Amino acid sequence: MMIPACSSRSFSGLFLFSVMVAFFCNMTLILPALSAAESRQVKSPAAAAVTDLKHWSNPDYTRIAVAVDHEVEFESHTLTPSREVKAPSRIYIDIKGARVVRGVKDVPIGDGLLKTARVGQYRPDVVRVVLDVENIKDYKVFSLSDPFRIVIDVKGERKTEFTKPAESIISLPRDKGREQELKPEAPVAVEAAGKTETVTFGEKVERKAPPRFKPGRIRRIVVDPGHGGHDPGAIGAGKSMEKDIVLAIGLKLAERLRSELGMDVVMTRSTDVFIPLEERTAIANKINADLFISVHANASLNRRATGIETYYLNLAKTDKAKQLAARENNTTLEKVSVLQGVLFDLMANSKINDSAHLADEVQKGTVKRVSGRYPATKNNGVKQGPFYVLVGATMPSILVETAFLSNEIEEKELNDPTYQDTTVEGIVDGVRSYLLSVK
Repeated sequence: MMIPACSSRSFSGLFLFSVMVAFFCNMTLILPALSAAESRQVKSPAAAAVTDLKHWSNPDYTRIAVAVDHEVEFESHTLTPSREVKAPSRIYIDIKGARVVRGVKDVPIGDGLLKTARVGQYRPDVVRVVLDVENIKDYKVFSLSDPFRIVIDVKGERKTEFTKPAESIISLPRDKGREQELKPEAPVAVEAAGKTETVTFGEKVERKAPPRFKPGRIRRIVVDPGHGGHDPGAIGAGKSMEKDIVLAIGLKLAERLRSELGMDVVMTRSTDVFIPLEERTAIANKINADLFISVHANASLNRRATGIETYYLNLAKTDKAKQLAARENNTTLEKVSVLQGVLFDLMANSKINDSAHLADEVQKGTVKRVSGRYPATKNNGVKQGPFYVLVGATMPSILVETAFLSNEIEEKELNDPTYQDTTVEGIVDGVRSYLLSVK
Protein backbone atom coordinates (compact mmCIF):
# COMPACT_ATOMS: atom_id res chain seq x y z
CA MET A 1 0.00 0.00 0.00
CA MET A 2 1.32 3.37 -0.85
CA ILE A 3 1.12 6.20 1.64
CA PRO A 4 0.05 9.45 0.00
CA ALA A 5 2.79 11.97 -0.10
CA CYS A 6 2.35 15.06 2.01
CA SER A 7 3.55 18.46 1.14
CA SER A 8 5.99 20.13 3.53
CA ARG A 9 3.37 22.78 4.36
CA SER A 10 0.68 20.22 5.33
CA PHE A 11 3.22 18.21 7.32
CA SER A 12 4.38 21.22 9.31
CA GLY A 13 0.77 22.18 10.00
CA LEU A 14 -0.02 18.67 11.21
CA PHE A 15 3.05 18.68 13.41
CA LEU A 16 2.10 22.04 14.96
CA PHE A 17 -1.46 20.82 15.61
CA SER A 18 -0.10 17.68 17.34
CA VAL A 19 2.17 19.73 19.57
CA MET A 20 -0.70 22.01 20.58
CA VAL A 21 -2.97 19.07 21.40
CA ALA A 22 -0.24 17.46 23.49
CA PHE A 23 0.40 20.78 25.30
CA PHE A 24 -3.22 21.33 26.24
CA CYS A 25 -3.68 17.69 27.21
CA ASN A 26 -0.71 17.96 29.53
CA MET A 27 -1.98 21.23 30.92
CA THR A 28 -5.26 19.59 31.89
CA LEU A 29 -3.22 17.21 34.02
CA ILE A 30 -0.98 19.93 35.44
CA LEU A 31 -3.52 22.66 36.24
CA PRO A 32 -5.53 20.73 38.86
CA ALA A 33 -2.29 19.85 40.65
CA LEU A 34 -1.24 23.52 40.72
CA SER A 35 -4.64 24.59 42.00
CA ALA A 36 -4.46 22.03 44.81
CA ALA A 37 -1.01 23.25 45.82
CA GLU A 38 -2.17 26.84 45.78
CA SER A 39 -5.25 25.98 47.80
CA ARG A 40 -3.05 24.43 50.48
CA GLN A 41 -1.04 27.67 50.69
CA VAL A 42 -4.12 29.96 50.98
CA LYS A 43 -5.49 29.14 54.42
CA SER A 44 -8.90 30.21 55.62
CA PRO A 45 -8.89 32.67 58.55
CA ALA A 46 -8.48 30.90 61.88
CA ALA A 47 -11.52 30.89 64.13
CA ALA A 48 -11.38 33.35 66.99
CA ALA A 49 -11.14 31.71 70.41
CA VAL A 50 -13.53 32.78 73.18
CA THR A 51 -11.19 32.39 76.15
CA ASP A 52 -12.98 33.81 79.19
CA LEU A 53 -16.30 35.00 80.61
CA LYS A 54 -16.32 37.35 83.62
CA HIS A 55 -18.88 39.40 85.50
CA TRP A 56 -18.95 42.15 88.10
CA SER A 57 -22.06 42.92 90.14
CA ASN A 58 -22.40 46.51 91.26
CA PRO A 59 -25.12 48.41 93.13
CA ASP A 60 -26.59 49.95 89.95
CA TYR A 61 -25.65 47.60 87.15
CA THR A 62 -23.96 44.36 86.17
CA ARG A 63 -21.05 44.15 83.73
CA ILE A 64 -20.18 41.09 81.64
CA ALA A 65 -16.91 40.80 79.71
CA VAL A 66 -16.29 38.18 77.02
CA ALA A 67 -12.60 37.76 76.13
CA VAL A 68 -11.76 36.81 72.51
CA ASP A 69 -8.23 36.24 71.23
CA HIS A 70 -8.68 38.51 68.21
CA GLU A 71 -11.19 40.96 66.81
CA VAL A 72 -14.43 39.52 65.46
CA GLU A 73 -17.88 40.60 64.34
CA PHE A 74 -20.76 40.15 66.77
CA GLU A 75 -24.47 40.91 67.03
CA SER A 76 -26.69 41.45 70.07
CA HIS A 77 -30.34 40.41 70.30
CA THR A 78 -33.09 40.07 72.89
CA LEU A 79 -35.94 37.66 73.52
CA THR A 80 -39.13 38.87 75.20
CA PRO A 81 -41.70 36.56 76.77
CA SER A 82 -44.69 38.31 75.19
CA ARG A 83 -45.87 41.44 73.42
CA GLU A 84 -47.29 42.78 76.66
CA VAL A 85 -44.00 42.40 78.52
CA LYS A 86 -41.42 44.61 76.82
CA ALA A 87 -38.53 43.81 79.15
CA PRO A 88 -36.35 41.05 77.71
CA SER A 89 -36.12 37.67 79.38
CA ARG A 90 -32.83 36.95 77.60
CA ILE A 91 -30.05 38.90 75.94
CA TYR A 92 -27.83 36.98 73.58
CA ILE A 93 -24.66 37.87 71.71
CA ASP A 94 -23.68 35.93 68.58
CA ILE A 95 -19.93 35.99 67.97
CA LYS A 96 -19.15 35.12 64.35
CA GLY A 97 -16.21 33.02 63.20
CA ALA A 98 -15.49 31.88 66.74
CA ARG A 99 -15.15 28.80 68.91
CA VAL A 100 -15.28 28.25 72.67
CA VAL A 101 -12.05 26.95 74.16
CA ARG A 102 -12.15 24.16 76.70
CA GLY A 103 -12.56 25.36 80.26
CA VAL A 104 -14.81 28.37 79.60
CA LYS A 105 -17.90 27.73 81.71
CA ASP A 106 -21.28 29.26 82.41
CA VAL A 107 -21.26 31.87 85.18
CA PRO A 108 -23.97 31.88 87.87
CA ILE A 109 -24.79 35.49 88.85
CA GLY A 110 -28.08 35.80 90.74
CA ASP A 111 -27.59 39.45 91.70
CA GLY A 112 -31.15 40.62 91.11
CA LEU A 113 -30.51 41.79 87.54
CA LEU A 114 -29.11 38.68 85.86
CA LYS A 115 -29.54 35.02 86.75
CA THR A 116 -26.73 33.47 84.72
CA ALA A 117 -24.38 34.07 81.82
CA ARG A 118 -24.13 31.06 79.53
CA VAL A 119 -21.73 30.39 76.67
CA GLY A 120 -21.82 27.69 74.01
CA GLN A 121 -21.04 26.71 70.43
CA TYR A 122 -24.33 27.66 68.76
CA ARG A 123 -23.09 26.73 65.27
CA PRO A 124 -19.71 25.46 64.05
CA ASP A 125 -18.68 29.06 63.32
CA VAL A 126 -20.81 30.96 65.87
CA VAL A 127 -20.41 31.24 69.65
CA ARG A 128 -23.51 32.41 71.53
CA VAL A 129 -23.41 34.12 74.93
CA VAL A 130 -26.81 34.16 76.65
CA LEU A 131 -27.69 36.36 79.64
CA ASP A 132 -30.74 35.13 81.54
CA VAL A 133 -32.50 38.26 82.77
CA GLU A 134 -34.25 38.70 86.09
CA ASN A 135 -35.07 42.42 86.13
CA ILE A 136 -33.43 45.02 83.88
CA LYS A 137 -34.31 48.32 82.23
CA ASP A 138 -31.63 48.66 79.59
CA TYR A 139 -28.36 47.25 78.33
CA LYS A 140 -25.47 48.41 76.17
CA VAL A 141 -22.83 46.44 74.27
CA PHE A 142 -19.43 47.73 73.19
CA SER A 143 -15.99 46.29 72.45
CA LEU A 144 -12.48 46.94 73.74
CA SER A 145 -9.15 46.17 72.10
CA ASP A 146 -5.81 44.52 72.91
CA PRO A 147 -6.94 42.01 73.95
CA PHE A 148 -10.33 42.11 72.26
CA ARG A 149 -13.29 41.99 74.65
CA ILE A 150 -17.03 42.34 74.26
CA VAL A 151 -18.56 44.20 77.21
CA ILE A 152 -22.25 44.12 78.13
CA ASP A 153 -23.49 46.61 80.73
CA VAL A 154 -26.93 45.80 82.14
CA LYS A 155 -28.87 48.37 84.18
CA GLY A 156 -32.04 48.01 86.23
CA GLU A 157 -33.56 47.85 89.70
CA ARG A 158 -32.77 45.01 92.03
CA LYS A 159 -35.71 43.30 93.68
CA THR A 160 -33.48 42.10 96.51
CA GLU A 161 -30.90 44.01 98.51
CA PHE A 162 -27.48 43.96 96.93
CA THR A 163 -24.78 42.49 99.15
CA LYS A 164 -21.26 43.73 98.50
CA PRO A 165 -18.95 40.82 97.61
CA ALA A 166 -15.87 40.17 99.68
CA GLU A 167 -12.98 42.37 98.60
CA SER A 168 -10.11 40.63 96.89
CA ILE A 169 -8.17 43.70 95.85
CA ILE A 170 -4.63 44.57 96.91
CA SER A 171 -4.61 47.67 99.07
CA LEU A 172 -1.74 49.29 100.90
CA PRO A 173 -1.85 49.56 104.71
CA ARG A 174 -2.75 52.88 106.25
CA ASP A 175 0.12 55.22 107.17
CA LYS A 176 -0.12 55.57 110.96
CA GLY A 177 3.02 57.68 111.34
CA ARG A 178 6.54 56.41 110.86
CA GLU A 179 10.06 56.60 112.19
CA GLN A 180 12.69 57.39 109.58
CA GLU A 181 16.45 56.97 109.96
CA LEU A 182 18.32 59.71 108.15
CA LYS A 183 21.35 58.72 106.07
CA PRO A 184 24.76 60.25 106.89
CA GLU A 185 25.01 62.79 104.10
CA ALA A 186 24.25 66.31 105.36
CA PRO A 187 21.91 68.14 107.72
CA VAL A 188 18.36 67.92 106.39
CA ALA A 189 15.30 70.06 106.99
CA VAL A 190 12.46 67.84 108.15
CA GLU A 191 8.86 68.90 108.68
CA ALA A 192 7.41 67.10 111.68
CA ALA A 193 4.14 67.90 113.43
CA GLY A 194 3.87 71.22 111.64
CA LYS A 195 7.37 72.44 112.63
CA THR A 196 10.56 72.47 110.58
CA GLU A 197 13.79 71.50 112.34
CA THR A 198 17.32 70.71 111.17
CA VAL A 199 18.84 67.40 112.19
CA THR A 200 22.27 65.97 111.54
CA PHE A 201 23.07 62.57 110.13
CA GLY A 202 22.67 59.53 112.33
CA GLU A 203 19.79 61.04 114.30
CA LYS A 204 16.32 59.56 114.27
CA VAL A 205 13.28 61.77 114.00
CA GLU A 206 9.73 60.66 114.50
CA ARG A 207 7.58 61.95 111.65
CA LYS A 208 4.08 62.18 112.96
CA ALA A 209 1.12 62.36 110.67
CA PRO A 210 -0.50 65.82 110.44
CA PRO A 211 -3.83 66.40 112.21
CA ARG A 212 -6.47 64.15 110.70
CA PHE A 213 -8.58 65.69 107.99
CA LYS A 214 -12.21 64.72 108.46
CA PRO A 215 -13.36 63.48 105.06
CA GLY A 216 -17.09 63.63 105.76
CA ARG A 217 -19.37 61.47 103.66
CA ILE A 218 -16.68 60.80 101.02
CA ARG A 219 -14.34 58.23 102.54
CA ARG A 220 -13.14 55.77 99.90
CA ILE A 221 -11.04 56.60 96.84
CA VAL A 222 -9.79 54.28 94.11
CA VAL A 223 -6.39 55.25 92.67
CA ASP A 224 -5.86 53.76 89.22
CA PRO A 225 -2.32 53.84 87.76
CA GLY A 226 -2.88 53.49 84.02
CA HIS A 227 -1.65 50.67 81.77
CA GLY A 228 0.67 47.97 83.21
CA GLY A 229 1.96 44.52 82.33
CA HIS A 230 2.16 43.98 78.58
CA ASP A 231 0.67 47.44 78.01
CA PRO A 232 3.46 50.03 78.49
CA GLY A 233 1.35 53.05 77.57
CA ALA A 234 3.28 55.95 76.05
CA ILE A 235 7.04 55.54 75.62
CA GLY A 236 9.32 58.57 75.72
CA ALA A 237 12.40 59.31 73.64
CA GLY A 238 14.50 58.14 76.58
CA LYS A 239 12.58 54.82 76.62
CA SER A 240 10.66 55.74 79.79
CA MET A 241 7.38 53.83 79.96
CA GLU A 242 4.15 55.42 81.13
CA LYS A 243 3.16 52.34 83.12
CA ASP A 244 6.22 52.65 85.39
CA ILE A 245 5.94 56.40 85.99
CA VAL A 246 2.23 56.40 86.81
CA LEU A 247 2.66 53.42 89.15
CA ALA A 248 5.27 55.37 91.11
CA ILE A 249 2.96 58.40 91.25
CA GLY A 250 -0.04 56.25 92.13
CA LEU A 251 1.71 54.60 95.08
CA LYS A 252 2.75 57.99 96.46
CA LEU A 253 -0.74 59.37 95.90
CA ALA A 254 -2.36 56.50 97.78
CA GLU A 255 -0.02 57.01 100.73
CA ARG A 256 -0.70 60.75 100.96
CA LEU A 257 -4.46 60.40 100.60
CA ARG A 258 -4.38 58.03 103.55
CA SER A 259 -1.98 59.96 105.75
CA GLU A 260 -3.15 63.51 105.01
CA LEU A 261 -6.86 63.13 104.31
CA GLY A 262 -7.61 59.98 106.28
CA MET A 263 -9.14 58.34 103.22
CA ASP A 264 -9.65 54.64 102.66
CA VAL A 265 -7.66 54.08 99.45
CA VAL A 266 -7.79 51.07 97.16
CA MET A 267 -5.48 50.71 94.16
CA THR A 268 -6.48 48.94 90.97
CA ARG A 269 -2.87 47.81 90.72
CA SER A 270 0.13 48.21 93.01
CA THR A 271 2.57 46.22 90.85
CA ASP A 272 3.41 45.92 87.16
CA VAL A 273 0.35 43.91 86.10
CA PHE A 274 -2.20 44.40 83.34
CA ILE A 275 -5.73 45.25 84.46
CA PRO A 276 -8.32 45.45 81.65
CA LEU A 277 -10.00 48.85 81.32
CA GLU A 278 -13.47 47.50 81.98
CA GLU A 279 -12.28 45.92 85.23
CA ARG A 280 -10.88 49.14 86.70
CA THR A 281 -14.19 50.96 87.14
CA ALA A 282 -15.84 47.63 88.00
CA ILE A 283 -13.44 47.41 90.97
CA ALA A 284 -14.44 50.90 92.06
CA ASN A 285 -18.14 50.10 91.78
CA LYS A 286 -17.73 46.75 93.51
CA ILE A 287 -16.29 48.30 96.67
CA ASN A 288 -18.70 51.26 96.63
CA ALA A 289 -15.94 53.83 96.12
CA ASP A 290 -16.79 57.53 96.44
CA LEU A 291 -14.15 58.83 93.99
CA PHE A 292 -12.10 57.34 91.14
CA ILE A 293 -8.79 58.89 90.00
CA SER A 294 -6.94 57.41 87.03
CA VAL A 295 -3.32 58.60 86.70
CA HIS A 296 -1.63 58.84 83.28
CA ALA A 297 1.21 60.52 81.38
CA ASN A 298 0.35 62.30 78.16
CA ALA A 299 1.83 61.93 74.67
CA SER A 300 1.57 63.81 71.38
CA LEU A 301 3.00 63.65 67.88
CA ASN A 302 4.01 67.26 68.53
CA ARG A 303 7.17 66.78 70.61
CA ARG A 304 6.92 70.37 71.86
CA ALA A 305 3.53 69.79 73.51
CA THR A 306 3.70 70.24 77.29
CA GLY A 307 1.48 70.76 80.29
CA ILE A 308 -1.03 69.25 82.68
CA GLU A 309 -4.65 68.47 81.85
CA THR A 310 -7.47 66.65 83.60
CA TYR A 311 -10.36 64.83 81.93
CA TYR A 312 -13.81 63.65 82.88
CA LEU A 313 -16.14 61.37 80.93
CA ASN A 314 -18.18 63.04 78.22
CA LEU A 315 -18.36 63.38 74.46
CA ALA A 316 -15.12 64.72 73.02
CA LYS A 317 -15.36 68.30 71.80
CA THR A 318 -12.05 68.43 69.94
CA ASP A 319 -10.03 66.19 67.64
CA LYS A 320 -7.16 66.24 70.15
CA ALA A 321 -9.46 64.85 72.83
CA LYS A 322 -10.56 62.08 70.46
CA GLN A 323 -6.95 61.26 69.58
CA LEU A 324 -5.97 61.08 73.25
CA ALA A 325 -9.00 58.89 74.00
CA ALA A 326 -8.00 56.57 71.14
CA ARG A 327 -4.48 56.24 72.58
CA GLU A 328 -5.60 55.70 76.18
CA ASN A 329 -8.32 53.30 75.01
CA ASN A 330 -5.72 51.48 72.89
CA THR A 331 -8.01 51.66 69.89
CA THR A 332 -8.71 53.66 66.72
CA LEU A 333 -10.37 57.01 66.11
CA GLU A 334 -13.13 55.16 64.26
CA LYS A 335 -13.92 53.06 67.33
CA VAL A 336 -13.86 56.12 69.56
CA SER A 337 -16.56 57.59 67.32
CA VAL A 338 -18.59 54.39 67.69
CA LEU A 339 -18.23 54.59 71.47
CA GLN A 340 -19.50 58.18 71.43
CA GLY A 341 -22.67 56.90 69.82
CA VAL A 342 -23.22 54.53 72.76
CA LEU A 343 -21.82 56.82 75.42
CA PHE A 344 -24.82 59.09 75.94
CA ASP A 345 -26.87 56.28 77.48
CA LEU A 346 -23.92 54.83 79.38
CA MET A 347 -23.34 58.18 81.10
CA ALA A 348 -26.75 58.28 82.80
CA ASN A 349 -25.26 57.37 86.20
CA SER A 350 -21.73 58.65 85.71
CA LYS A 351 -22.02 61.80 87.87
CA ILE A 352 -20.90 64.09 85.05
CA ASN A 353 -21.35 67.36 86.94
CA ASP A 354 -19.60 66.03 90.05
CA SER A 355 -16.81 64.62 87.87
CA ALA A 356 -16.36 67.99 86.17
CA HIS A 357 -16.17 69.66 89.60
CA LEU A 358 -13.59 67.14 90.86
CA ALA A 359 -11.55 67.56 87.66
CA ASP A 360 -11.56 71.34 88.06
CA GLU A 361 -10.33 71.20 91.68
CA VAL A 362 -7.62 68.63 90.92
CA GLN A 363 -6.44 70.56 87.86
CA LYS A 364 -6.16 73.81 89.83
CA GLY A 365 -4.40 72.12 92.75
CA THR A 366 -1.92 70.24 90.57
CA VAL A 367 -1.03 73.20 88.33
CA LYS A 368 -0.56 75.49 91.34
CA ARG A 369 1.81 73.09 93.08
CA VAL A 370 3.81 72.05 90.01
CA SER A 371 4.11 75.54 88.50
CA GLY A 372 5.35 76.83 91.87
CA ARG A 373 8.42 74.61 91.55
CA TYR A 374 8.54 74.31 87.73
CA PRO A 375 7.53 77.77 86.41
CA ALA A 376 7.39 76.68 82.76
CA THR A 377 4.46 74.33 83.50
CA LYS A 378 1.54 74.92 81.15
CA ASN A 379 -2.07 74.74 82.34
CA ASN A 380 -3.98 72.89 79.60
CA GLY A 381 -7.20 73.04 81.60
CA VAL A 382 -10.09 70.64 82.21
CA LYS A 383 -11.36 68.69 79.22
CA GLN A 384 -13.79 65.93 78.44
CA GLY A 385 -13.53 62.77 76.39
CA PRO A 386 -14.82 59.22 75.86
CA PHE A 387 -12.36 57.23 77.96
CA TYR A 388 -13.19 53.54 78.39
CA VAL A 389 -11.58 53.48 81.83
CA LEU A 390 -14.23 55.93 83.09
CA VAL A 391 -17.23 54.27 81.42
CA GLY A 392 -19.64 52.74 83.91
CA ALA A 393 -18.24 54.45 87.01
CA THR A 394 -21.05 55.23 89.45
CA MET A 395 -19.01 57.84 91.35
CA PRO A 396 -17.24 61.08 90.33
CA SER A 397 -14.30 59.93 88.24
CA ILE A 398 -11.43 61.69 86.48
CA LEU A 399 -8.32 60.97 84.42
CA VAL A 400 -5.23 63.07 85.23
CA GLU A 401 -2.59 63.56 82.50
CA THR A 402 0.37 64.55 84.66
CA ALA A 403 2.76 65.75 81.89
CA PHE A 404 3.87 64.86 78.35
CA LEU A 405 6.14 61.85 78.18
CA SER A 406 6.64 62.62 74.48
CA ASN A 407 8.41 65.87 75.44
CA GLU A 408 12.07 65.30 76.37
CA ILE A 409 12.09 67.91 79.15
CA GLU A 410 8.88 66.65 80.74
CA GLU A 411 10.04 63.05 80.35
CA LYS A 412 13.00 63.88 82.60
CA GLU A 413 10.70 65.63 85.07
CA LEU A 414 8.30 62.68 85.19
CA ASN A 415 11.21 60.44 86.17
CA ASP A 416 12.28 62.86 88.90
CA PRO A 417 10.96 61.85 92.37
CA THR A 418 10.67 65.55 93.28
CA TYR A 419 8.37 66.20 90.33
CA GLN A 420 6.34 63.12 91.21
CA ASP A 421 6.00 64.26 94.82
CA THR A 422 4.97 67.76 93.75
CA THR A 423 2.35 66.35 91.37
CA VAL A 424 0.97 64.14 94.12
CA GLU A 425 0.79 67.10 96.52
CA GLY A 426 -1.21 69.01 93.91
CA ILE A 427 -3.67 66.17 93.34
CA VAL A 428 -4.16 65.82 97.11
CA ASP A 429 -4.76 69.59 97.37
CA GLY A 430 -7.41 69.30 94.67
CA VAL A 431 -9.12 66.37 96.35
CA ARG A 432 -9.09 68.24 99.67
CA SER A 433 -10.74 71.29 98.05
CA TYR A 434 -13.37 69.06 96.47
CA LEU A 435 -14.13 67.33 99.77
CA LEU A 436 -14.52 70.67 101.55
CA SER A 437 -16.88 71.94 98.86
CA VAL A 438 -19.27 68.95 99.04
CA LYS A 439 -19.51 68.57 102.84
